[in-house]
Amino acid sequence: MATTGKRGIILMNLGSPDSTSVRDVRRYLNEFLMDKRVIDIPWLQRAALVKGIITPFRAPKSAHAYKTIWTKEGSPLIVITKQLQEAVQKLTSDPVEIAMRYGNPTPKVAFDALMNKVEGLEEVILFPLYPHYALASYETAIEYAKEIHAKNKYPFRLTIIPPYFNDPSYIKALSESMQPYLQQDYDHILFSYHGIPARHLHNRDVAQVQQCVQAGTCLAAGATKNKNCYRYEVFETTRLVTEALRIPKDKYSLSFQSRLGKGWLEPFTDIRLEQMPKEGIRKLLIVSPAFVSDCLETLEELEIRGKEIFIGAGGESYQMIPCMNVHPDWVSTVAKLVSI
Repeated sequence: MATTGKRGIILMNLGSPDSTSVRDVRRYLNEFLMDKRVIDIPWLQRAALVKGIITPFRAPKSAHAYKTIWTKEGSPLIVITKQLQEAVQKLTSDPVEIAMRYGNPTPKVAFDALMNKVEGLEEVILFPLYPHYALASYETAIEYAKEIHAKNKYPFRLTIIPPYFNDPSYIKALSESMQPYLQQDYDHILFSYHGIPARHLHNRDVAQVQQCVQAGTCLAAGATKNKNCYRYEVFETTRLVTEALRIPKDKYSLSFQSRLGKGWLEPFTDIRLEQMPKEGIRKLLIVSPAFVSDCLETLEELEIRGKEIFIGAGGESYQMIPCMNVHPDWVSTVAKLVSI
């Protein structure tokens, strides 16, 4: 991999509580849900809602959920991100650090580590571990990193890798990671993406958003017209992957998980899991390309609760395809994309 001088790399992921204690989970949820790009209402209303209603009730439940997936090494998302860091480091002479949008390690910790490793550091490449653009994932991560960079007046420039939802290397890596699971007998593949409020879709007026979310397919005419439209991007990823894997159109569909309220993108994953057995889909594969590292939303929400819903509704077999994690093609893709 080529280098451009005195530079470093940061792989930035969502984050995780420091432990499964209710106290640590409460702290994490407060930081996460108080983000104005996650719950986009005025600060006072957001504080009353999050700290007065949501977190007190949700923290104990989330703590229990984290306990079902926690490993001896800690949070799966943190552990896997560190493993990715180590794997990418083998492919580059530039030092690689990790940072989280919420929790630890913070971008400042990562910036300072690179400053200590590279004398006269000139550039830091920030690689958000989000293939698709959304306010509550990609945008909040890069804006937070930019804020920390400016606040601390670091001398190096910050270069940010754009969303790579349709990058050929990413599509190839995702396809290759899914390929082994397609050898088994299955009726259908469900592409489950993290949901967002419909109002977060970019470059659309209210009427266009309403028309878009009610459509069964993406109405986007192209990436230029719909720049940073999350819904367009996830439809495009699905199209490219299914074409690469030669999956017939009647063998797959798309849904959205992890909704927090009304007005979120549909169809909802949990509802579809309950409906599918009644439609004759008894053997299901499910994959969540919005995540590149397995985490609470894949390991607990999909693999555990999703299976319970599907089997409970009459399904026969249910297989969650893991995230790319440290798949060799994904490691190579990351190394390639940061070698700008």
